[in-house]
Amino acid sequence: MHVSELRSEDELREAFPVMHELRTQLDEAAYVDRLRTMTSGGYRLLALRDGGRIVALAGIEVATDLHLGRHVWVHDLVTRADVRSRGHGAALLAHVEELARREGCDTVALSSGVQRLDAHRFYETRMGYRRTAYTFGKRVAAD
Repeated sequence: MHVSELRSEDELREAFPVMHELRTQLDEAAYVDRLRTMTSGGYRLLALRDGGRIVALAGIEVATDLHLGRHVWVHDLVTRADVRSRGHGAALLAHVEELARREGCDTVALSSGVQRLDAHRFYETRMGYRRTAYTFGKRVAAD
């Protein structure tokens, strides 16, 4: 298994089928368009490859805020459904944690949809994360 940062548009497009398993609302054009904006703002997309193919992704950002100080925020974390529970997600998240240490961060943090109970079990029991907050949102765009 090998982790690398995806930088070129071709690499980002290669990752779309895996990311689409998490972000089903996006088509490939919207995904690429959003990534262009996000990567210019500090977002980084890491891919874990097994046998040369992308099997897991982590979309991260190193940030500083008043609450967490310097930290890595995990915006996206997904493993292909057909290879889950084989250690790919744990290996990728461990890589993110090591990257956080190298970047001088105190914390790795993320939010997870309330319906993702298997993911919550993974974060808490397998990776040692604690539930520390609820995340709220309200749609304000006109339909």
